[in-house]
Parts: sequence; structure tokens; C-alpha cells
Amino acid sequence: MALMDFIKKQFIDIIQWTEDSDGLLSWRFPMEGMEIQNGGMLVVRESQMAVFVNEGQVADVFGPGTHKLTTQTLPVLTYLKNWDKLFQSPFKSDVYFFSTRQQIDQKWGTPQPITIRDKDFGAVRLRAFGNYAYRIADPKLFHTEISGTRDAYPVGDLEGQLRGMVLQNISNAIAGSGLPFLDLAANQVMFADALAKELAPVFAKIGLKLEAMTVQNVSLPEELQKILDQKIGMGMVGNDMGKFMQYQTAQAIPKFAESAGQGGGVAGDAMGLGAGVALGQVLAQNLQAGLQGGAAQAAQAAAAAPAAALGVKPEDVMATLEKLGDLKAKGILTQEEFDAKKAELLKKLV
Repeated sequence: MALMDFIKKQFIDIIQWTEDSDGLLSWRFPMEGMEIQNGGMLVVRESQMAVFVNEGQVADVFGPGTHKLTTQTLPVLTYLKNWDKLFQSPFKSDVYFFSTRQQIDQKWGTPQPITIRDKDFGAVRLRAFGNYAYRIADPKLFHTEISGTRDAYPVGDLEGQLRGMVLQNISNAIAGSGLPFLDLAANQVMFADALAKELAPVFAKIGLKLEAMTVQNVSLPEELQKILDQKIGMGMVGNDMGKFMQYQTAQAIPKFAESAGQGGGVAGDAMGLGAGVALGQVLAQNLQAGLQGGAAQAAQAAAAAPAAALGVKPEDVMATLEKLGDLKAKGILTQEEFDAKKAELLKKLV
């Protein structure tokens, strides 16, 4: 009976993996009901490695090439239980193939803004995304730590874990680079290098080698981007606050004139398009004069406001005061400038 069972067994002469499709990191050669013929051939192609596992123990690792399976090519197996006695006959062992090709264009990104410390802005929340590439460098370690006894281990099953590793190390990479946010956004290659330095030992712990890391974009959330734009504008103006305030006033005048032109039940179109524009011009002159310390010039410009807006009615004067109050509340007018204009306009009501 034992002889018949032996005759019925199927023996494997060639063990190989042709990798018919992409997306697999490891694949187990189907051994069910079959045994490996003594002297059989193991074919490991370029970009592959093979691992022999016997009774749960990794026996040997083979690189690219054609290997004849004998005691000379599998010396590690001789110390296993009874292997020296059984090796002359066909034997059964699990064979796992591992793809060592680069797994390229693996995406990473911050689903939510992450908070970092920045020497220019203090605490900053930023977003970043890019891609990376890796390969299996230590198939034995990858087998014992990740893929195990599965028939196949696809790239997709590892994607979430690796992306989590990238995100977990972003803060450390930024801190290690020593770059402020503005330099970080402008020098993405340096950021990527710092991130790769943090990740390399983390990948190595599971048998992987990080081959490439890119950072394609670093940005701030919209509300912080607006603040950054203001800071950049301040930097362009430098210490000339007069010019900066003129610019801010010029930006505010069209909105003020548009609001006044709508009437709002108080001021008519003439007030909005005529007096509103004239008053805006005067306000710009007053701000410039105030910042330069010319109180007399500011008073003179304020007095010109009613003259510029000919035919202003009492209700229009009150509407103008309301608009001036809004400008003061927004910080465009100082309290002193508002009081001076208020006194001048109230004289028209007498």
C-alpha cells in the first residue's frame, strides 16, 4: 500500500514563477499533493527571490538563477529533523517567490491638515502629497513579518500600512529638515530627502527598501493661505506703512462706493457714485497725511470732503457718518480722523 501511494505521488521537476500579472509581492508555489524531485530545478528570474520553508522554518533563500536542489544547494536543510536521511528521496517543502521589482507611483497624502511648529508663523497646519517607490529587500524578513503563509500577497494589502508610516513621520521629517514653511514649500526636494531619511529604517524593519520619495505639493488651508498672502504683501511694502495703507484703502473704496451706490434706503445713486468716490479719495489723502504726522494736512483734506460731494442733503450726511463709522470699526480710520470728519460734517446740519 505504501508503495502504491509512493507511485501515485506527483513529483515536481521545475519550480518557477512567471508573474503573469502585476500587483503581487509574494506567491506560494502550489505544492498540494506533490513533492519536489531530488535534483529538481528551481528557476528564479531577475527581479525575484525564492524562500524555502520546511515545517514552518525558513530553510534557505535563493536569488536569481537556476538552482539544482541537492544537499549541496540546500545545506541549511541538513540540520532539520531527519533531513539527512530523507533527502535522497522526493521531499515536500513550501516554496515562496517574492517580487523584488520596484513598486512605483505609490501615492501618499494628508487627508487632514497636520499641525507643525514653524519659526516664522508659530503653529501651522499644512497639507502635503506626493508618491514613493519601494522594493522587497529581505524576503525572509518580509515573509515572517508581513506575508506569512498566504498563497499570495498583493501590493494593495500593504498600501494602507505604508501610507500610514509616511504620514506618521512627516512631522519628524519637517523638524529634522530645519526648514521654515516658506522654504519647505519652495524646496520640496529637500523635504522629500528628509522624509526618506526618516522612513528608510521604518521600511527596513519589515524587509522593504525605500527607493524613492517625492513631495509634489505643500500648501496651507485656505484661511491660513489668506493670512500668508497678507504677510507676503507686507513684506513687499517693507516699512512704508503709508503705501500699505494707501493700497488697503484703494481696495476698500470700490466696495464702499458699491455699497453706497445701492442706497440701502439712505443714500441715492448720486451719493454712491459721486460723493462716495470723492470721499474715498479724501480718505486716502487723510490716511497718508496722518501716517506722516501732518495733522494740518489731514484737517485740510477732511474739510474738502463736503466740497467734493456737492449738493449733499442732511440724510446723505448721516449716511456718510455711518460709512465713516464702518471704516473706523474696520481699522481704516483712526478715532481722531473719525472725530475730525464727524465734526466737519455735523456743521453742515446746523
